[in-house]
Amino acid sequence: MPVPFNDLTRQYRAHQEAFDEAVAGVVRTQQFILGPAVKRFEEELARYHGTAHGIGVANGTDAIVLALQALGVGPGDEVVVPALSFVASATAVARTGATIRFVDVEPVTYTIDCALAARACGPKTRAILPVHLYGQMADMESLSALCAKRSIPMVEDAAQAIGATYGGRKAGTFGAAGCFSAYPGKNLGAWGDAGFVVTADAGLAERIRMLREHGSRRKNWAEAYGLNSRLDSLQAAVLSVKLPLLDGWNRARASVAARYDEAFKGLPMQRPSVAAGRSHTYHQYVLCLQRRDALKTHLESRGVQSQIYYTDPLHLQPCFKGLGYKSGDCPVAERVCRENLAIPVFPEMTDAEVREVADAVRSFFKA
Repeated sequence: MPVPFNDLTRQYRAHQEAFDEAVAGVVRTQQFILGPAVKRFEEELARYHGTAHGIGVANGTDAIVLALQALGVGPGDEVVVPALSFVASATAVARTGATIRFVDVEPVTYTIDCALAARACGPKTRAILPVHLYGQMADMESLSALCAKRSIPMVEDAAQAIGATYGGRKAGTFGAAGCFSAYPGKNLGAWGDAGFVVTADAGLAERIRMLREHGSRRKNWAEAYGLNSRLDSLQAAVLSVKLPLLDGWNRARASVAARYDEAFKGLPMQRPSVAAGRSHTYHQYVLCLQRRDALKTHLESRGVQSQIYYTDPLHLQPCFKGLGYKSGDCPVAERVCRENLAIPVFPEMTDAEVREVADAVRSFFKA
């Protein structure tokens, strides 16, 4: 039977009345930019994370750019970034004018290797940008200790991990700022591009708000080079409907993942592993195996969709060629890019679809 990689139409149908009313409410007010719907969502976002401030922005990339700029990161500075992530994690740093220092990731969680991050820090390091990849947080205890020891701010790229926890604390609440994407396919997704930042620092929050609106605190008076990066009210209204449902959706994803874990025991491949003290939101359920491409073709023959996250590590991307990295510099990230395959995991999957995916994967190894 065909199994989609994701199906957002099911989410809409399940809550259509609430979505339609939320959007209609914005239309009735005709306040589309930083209106009351945005203010309401920002307050809800802060409460959900237990932080003082939530700031809506245009997308997840801008969330990182604005957080770094608000911290004063710019030309002449360096930012430590893991080599395994979506390219925006690094291009956001480049947009500030700072230099990227790529480091490898851990071989089990695929998150930033803290020992390598420590070695990469130097006198020019102005921030560390851990990426909570696939839905699991990085080693925040080690990273927090490193940042405190070196007096270096941490900016969390939590685009894939909203709702994930480390020692009971939510992703995005350990660093100076937590940055999120609400791209439609995310666990908390809008109906277009959207993003947000959470922080406990009132001064930092105020600077991000200024920078997201052309560097202005009041109309026609720019204090800094900012961006036009405002969360629009329609997206905020949609996200306000979804936020109370998020934890339940994450539990549903974890339930699918648990069934996969049981079905894949003993198979010669690496499956997701949840580190002690952490939770996993399973934005993606990623398998790693040398015969990745053959498995992908096999799943396609069974009607099961899959995706590769990611095909190439960041340090080998053409846009970063000038930084001088070469093949072999980040061997774990390079291996994961050769071997990874994400299979369907979304809250509305049926029992039959989960069984079909599991059977399709198992049949590949039997063959």
